[in-house]
Amino acid sequence: MTDSLLSGPGPDPAGDAGHTDAPPRVGFFTDTSVCIGCKACEVACKEWNAIPEDGLSLTGMSYDNTGSLGASTWRHVAFIEQSAPPAAAQAPAPEGRTELPLAADPPAAGGEFRWLMSSDVCKHCTHAACLDVCPTGSLFRTEFGTVVVQEDICNGCGYCVPACPYGVIDQRPSDGRAFKCTLCYDRLGAGLEPACAKACPTESIQFGPLDELRARAALRVEQLHAAGVPDARLYGHDPEDGVGGDGAFFLLLDEPEVYGLPPDPVVTTRDLPAMWKHAGAAALSLAGGFALSFALPALLRRKGRR
Repeated sequence: MTDSLLSGPGPDPAGDAGHTDAPPRVGFFTDTSVCIGCKACEVACKEWNAIPEDGLSLTGMSYDNTGSLGASTWRHVAFIEQSAPPAAAQAPAPEGRTELPLAADPPAAGGEFRWLMSSDVCKHCTHAACLDVCPTGSLFRTEFGTVVVQEDICNGCGYCVPACPYGVIDQRPSDGRAFKCTLCYDRLGAGLEPACAKACPTESIQFGPLDELRARAALRVEQLHAAGVPDARLYGHDPEDGVGGDGAFFLLLDEPEVYGLPPDPVVTTRDLPAMWKHAGAAALSLAGGFALSFALPALLRRKGRR
């Protein structure tokens, strides 16, 4: 275990995990500016992965009936009602996309109110703390660079839950095992795209080689800035960030905190080597002091006899 494997850019996560001749790393780019909150991704995810229902009660504060990601919610569509300044521009559709007419709603027309919607998912981090702390090998890195939980090996220890800087992975109360998005590993092996991306009607969720998605995302941000949406920014795309870049990153129209995302996530195991060094130094110091406490009186007695 070295610092290079726990922090910093990781150009080949699959290769670091022992996969030879691995295909290009794949992931998700979620363009929240075209998300319509239809929840098709949530339904497709549950249907394909046979995920149990996670509660059908509304919060009473939003159309969001799932609340957050969890062991039985691998895709979560956030609905954020937000006051907007009068000058806020409507995000245009990507080039070549049909732009739907907006309903004649006086508050929206006056720029006083807007919806922010985003389909959240496991980030499949370059440096995944859940992988580092799993004692059974239940979590593993696939040849596609994604992170998957093997439910038949999970012993329910729960170490991965606090290790995740995004609060994604969770345990099911029924048996204590951990579950999260697998990026449809079974579909990838068959040459198919993940179920959520396949079902998304607006192509808000885009799947493909990560390098291509990053280039596409940068162009989309430029388009939005040119169209008068200065708050558009990317989140989780930078290999130099605290997790080495995410395998699932986002285009946001406001600060990450508005979407319930940490502003500056850091892999929680990054400082493990330094911590072990300090612990080792402390143990040696303690052992030296303990030995000295026995040796010093004996030396003094010997000196006194002389």
